[in-house]
Amino acid sequence: MRRIGFDACLTQMYFIHILSFIESSVLLAMAIDRFIAISHPLRHSSILTKTTVIKIGLAIIVRGMVSLLPIPFLLKRLTYCRKTELSHSFCFHPDIMNLACADIKVNVFYGMIILLSTVGMDFIFIVLSYILIIKTVISLATKEECLKALNTCVSHICAVLVFFIPMIGLSMIHRFGKNLPPLVNTLVAYTYLIIPPALNPVIYSIKSSHIREALLRALWRKRESNW
Repeated sequence: MRRIGFDACLTQMYFIHILSFIESSVLLAMAIDRFIAISHPLRHSSILTKTTVIKIGLAIIVRGMVSLLPIPFLLKRLTYCRKTELSHSFCFHPDIMNLACADIKVNVFYGMIILLSTVGMDFIFIVLSYILIIKTVISLATKEECLKALNTCVSHICAVLVFFIPMIGLSMIHRFGKNLPPLVNTLVAYTYLIIPPALNPVIYSIKSSHIREALLRALWRKRESNW
């Protein structure tokens, strides 16, 4: 069994959650970018200037860091039982919290508020952005223009689904899946941690004809060498 110090575990947890929050915010920023590109294509560069993009990036990082800063201190104040075995191979806030022998109502409440006010709000605004995008696309003159506009959003929609589905699944398991087999917890946790960053490059590169052709050539050469 591998061990990790408590302070190191809190640090790992803090950065894992920060990266998740940042990814959620980036997906929202990309959804707004798609909406502006489709609704106001001629004004896109004047609305999203370099200065505006830098400010958005800094706001995303600061929001993630500040909103999660109390979490390690809230966990550190708790008293823990003798059994300190985590359900996953990485440190996750609900997992650490459930090891405590003390009252964790404050931790549960704060964690829920932060999750809903950051990732939850991001998801709602992403959905609203796509509702506005669909409304704009429907008003376009021809079917070809509609399909062309929607085609620019396919990669982003896939990235949103790949990110939010495992996150929601892991949160639901920690809230309501106490009696599930440990294997289910492990699979969902690894899906949440590994699948989104592994698939994102594939999702965004597969739309590029040059990258797609290079991948096909590489696969074809590998197939020929196996023969």
